[in-house]
Amino acid sequence: MTDPAQTLPHGSWPTPITSELVVRAAARLGEVVVDGDDVWWSEGRPSEGGRSVLVRRSPDGTTTDLLPPPWNARTRVHEYGGGAWTVAAGTVWFTSYADQRLYRVAAGSTEPVAVTPEPELPAGVRYADLSVVEDGAAVLAVRETHTASGAAADVVHEVVRIAVDGTTEVLVAGTDFVSDPRRSPDGSLSWLQWQHPDMPWDAAELVVRAPDGTETVVAGGRSGAQPESVVQPTWAPDGSLWFFADRTDVWALYRWTPAEGMELVLDPGSDIAGPQWVFGQSRFALLSGGRVALAFGRDGADRLSVREADGTVRELPSQYASFGQVRAAADAVVCVAGGPTSEPVVLRTSLDGAAEVLRPARDLGLDPAWFSRPRHVTFPTVPGDSGVGEAHALFYPPANPQVTGPDDERPPLLVLVHGGPTAAARAVLDLGVQYWTSRGFAVADVDYRGSTGYGRRYRDALQGNWGIADLDDVVSCARWLSEQDLVDPARLAIRGGSAGGYTTLAALTFRPGVFAAGASHYGVADLAALAADTHSFESRYLDGLIAPWPSGADVYAERSPIHHVEALDTPLAVFQGDEDRVVPPEQAEMMVAALRAKGVPHAYLLFAGEQHGFRQATNIRAALDGELSFYAQVLGFTLPAGEGITPIEVVRG
Repeated sequence: MTDPAQTLPHGSWPTPITSELVVRAAARLGEVVVDGDDVWWSEGRPSEGGRSVLVRRSPDGTTTDLLPPPWNARTRVHEYGGGAWTVAAGTVWFTSYADQRLYRVAAGSTEPVAVTPEPELPAGVRYADLSVVEDGAAVLAVRETHTASGAAADVVHEVVRIAVDGTTEVLVAGTDFVSDPRRSPDGSLSWLQWQHPDMPWDAAELVVRAPDGTETVVAGGRSGAQPESVVQPTWAPDGSLWFFADRTDVWALYRWTPAEGMELVLDPGSDIAGPQWVFGQSRFALLSGGRVALAFGRDGADRLSVREADGTVRELPSQYASFGQVRAAADAVVCVAGGPTSEPVVLRTSLDGAAEVLRPARDLGLDPAWFSRPRHVTFPTVPGDSGVGEAHALFYPPANPQVTGPDDERPPLLVLVHGGPTAAARAVLDLGVQYWTSRGFAVADVDYRGSTGYGRRYRDALQGNWGIADLDDVVSCARWLSEQDLVDPARLAIRGGSAGGYTTLAALTFRPGVFAAGASHYGVADLAALAADTHSFESRYLDGLIAPWPSGADVYAERSPIHHVEALDTPLAVFQGDEDRVVPPEQAEMMVAALRAKGVPHAYLLFAGEQHGFRQATNIRAALDGELSFYAQVLGFTLPAGEGITPIEVVRG
């Protein structure tokens, strides 16, 4: 152990938060299902190659893994998946990642039985957003069918009913995308649908088909005065349909019945829901007695609350600051929760606030003093044509109980650029952040314009402005923190993955001189290549963020870092998976070739078997340690001794 009074340069502080600790027994908690007295959830385990395991917790507190290796309950619908499994009366239905077929495990059994046939093509047929109907005799699902052409434009999305014997009936067809197929108590069918070039957070319609075949567009779409997005429709036992819509600017809670129409239930002034990148999300649950449990964000943290039948809203006391997968469990709420000093847990909370952890976080064996607590900050930025002149971030100062930095030295800053770009920073303990702060870095997790949580106007401020507004915001954040004397303006670094990787590359290219280093994880270098070669779900996404393709090709070239490498002279590390279909590896390799040709210091790691986001423990470690080693070499600090980090190769010419 080091002397608590030891002073060392920022970046070189010894820490127990190593890459090995980051992945050790780590699990990404996914969906939650309450089935009678049992609570089920999924865990993505990097130590097992990233496979998704289903876990059941019985009333006596025992937990059981349902699917042994190599089973992996994960779907590739929309490439991002979600909704890959469900359970009712003890019977589990799930999509197997290996072949994307639908399987069933009967109650009391542990043996998966195939329901759908073997695929005829490698991409084949995929299933997601499963919902059990007819007392377990069938499921509703979103079916994604790929054709021999392999073209994104030829992928077909439908709502289907699949019986136990595999008999399949198409219920909804003819629209570009569908989600959330659900049956009402009277047999009505509801679903969401949207058309290219919209994404579901742009203009998704909620449709209800009555038993007599009459269809009603309840809300959403582009038929009104302004586009409207609907998410997370849920039927109540009384036949009313509840959902979120953003017609008041934020995703607020609404209720609809055929007789009374649509009524606003709750608008807290901030988004309750989030963007539908994956299936199976839930930010509210219908409880008995007309009550509703829900989570909404404010000032960088979530509030878990209950709306009473009389309309009053009360916040449930909690140590946590992020809530998802909100489900009803009798007169309690089950959800995935996390906070500044807690990784995500599965939590049961009674309506008086008494909480029980059903699936605890890892025992890290660390004093909370090792954890940097985030502070939500709002800073001025360039308004542009949107008129939105401020942006937000979670700021993490360095934190290490055993080491301090020199009095005359400010810490280097690492600006995190989230993906999406509609995602949002969350105030949840993330060892991937604490890895940096415990070494003496400050971290800013930026909610640049386009992020969710702040309403539609803030989200739409990125429309037509990707590669402009986001750059202004990350630069403004770094400069504002420098002006507050919180970070060293000469040692600003930026990193991001996917859409965040694009902003990273663009910031280094189009805002030269601000950042001293950067790291792109599966980031976009050529916007035109992304528009021309990506999967169905996002194949028209850039029409809104950039310009219609291909008529706007000039704009794509103007904003693509690969076409402006003459301005790039900042050291850059690039990390990429070789099976990534969202951002193919050719994107990374084009950028690396340009860096090599210019003689700009750079590093490149290509990971075999990885897709869009790294899931294997060895690769997560290699990327994290490689990035630290890269910054050490280009920013000029010494790696902490004793961790055994192999320096990444930095090519300088």
